[in-house]
Amino acid sequence: MGDIVLSSALRSNLTSLQNTASLLSQTQERLSTGLKVNSAIDNPTAFFTAAGLNNRANDLSALSDNIGQAVDTLKAADDGIQAITSLVENLKSTASTALTTKVAASSATSTNSTAYVATTAVSTITGVDAGDIFTVQVGTATAVAVTVGASTSHVSALVATVNGLTGVSASLTSEGKIKIEGDSGENLVITDTTGSTAATLGVSGTASNGTNRNQAVSDFNTLRTQIDQLASDSSFKGVNLLQASNDLTVNFNEDQSSSLTIASKLLDTSASGLNVSAATNSDFATDSNIEAALTSLDAAVSTLRQQAASFGNNLSIVENRQDFTSNLINTLETGAGKLTLADTNVEGANLLALQTRQSLGTTTLSLASQSDQNVLRLF
Repeated sequence: MGDIVLSSALRSNLTSLQNTASLLSQTQERLSTGLKVNSAIDNPTAFFTAAGLNNRANDLSALSDNIGQAVDTLKAADDGIQAITSLVENLKSTASTALTTKVAASSATSTNSTAYVATTAVSTITGVDAGDIFTVQVGTATAVAVTVGASTSHVSALVATVNGLTGVSASLTSEGKIKIEGDSGENLVITDTTGSTAATLGVSGTASNGTNRNQAVSDFNTLRTQIDQLASDSSFKGVNLLQASNDLTVNFNEDQSSSLTIASKLLDTSASGLNVSAATNSDFATDSNIEAALTSLDAAVSTLRQQAASFGNNLSIVENRQDFTSNLINTLETGAGKLTLADTNVEGANLLALQTRQSLGTTTLSLASQSDQNVLRLF
């Protein structure tokens, strides 16, 4: 190109067109990418500053996802506590219902027509001999043996022997008949093992004529099992804040210098959890035992409410940090955008102006070349 000689007018117009074309290319790139700084070459300071801001925004975005998972973990724990609280209230209702159900002893009264008085010698009752044995069983308790005393023992002595058994009482009716009762209201089973004393007296067999609280016990234990299962199921992505040693640590910044550790709390029915023991038929046989169970359940509700408040405070903190992180990410990205984003309105106007300049430059170049073309008229 060095061998080609251009007039100053042509060279000036050509240079102007080249500059215009370069500016057009730059403007078109900005419009197509939306960025006024596409590389470090465009503006090193703005490019690397914006890259730092965007990198931090990306790091915080990943943390924001983890914070969101922590929020869901806390919500799962709170849902579990609310459900467990409802079940404990049902336990209280079951125990209260049992308390209002009055126990009526199951009883067996001798049907023998012979009238007995307290001083009647047992040996004088036909079919009853000293050393005879019969067993008394109440519900699922172990059957207990009752041995007829010596021949000189009176009926009152036999009654006293039965009265010495746990959960059983005996008495003589006004008609002089022997009455044996199972205090809990469960089935009363009287069986001869040696001789035929029970059969002779007419008290052998099963008496199921009492009123007990066994159904309440069954319902109570079913609800208790559900509490344990619910506490075990209140997990989110493998973290269960209602189980022991399941603490959750939530990081709020990139270097983990800002964080919150949420301590888990065992909330099953074990002694280290809510301390709600399984009920047995004998537990519900007395009002005092049920009242003690209700006191324990009140303590369990208090524990649940306190833990719900603790998780609620933690949830508030985590949600607050989640909102802060989202706002900070937006601020960082906005700051980066101010350094690198192109103003499409300005760039659009620039494009229109450059296109006009290019058109004018082309016309001017054509006019400038006409003076050089005049020499052709000489030929």
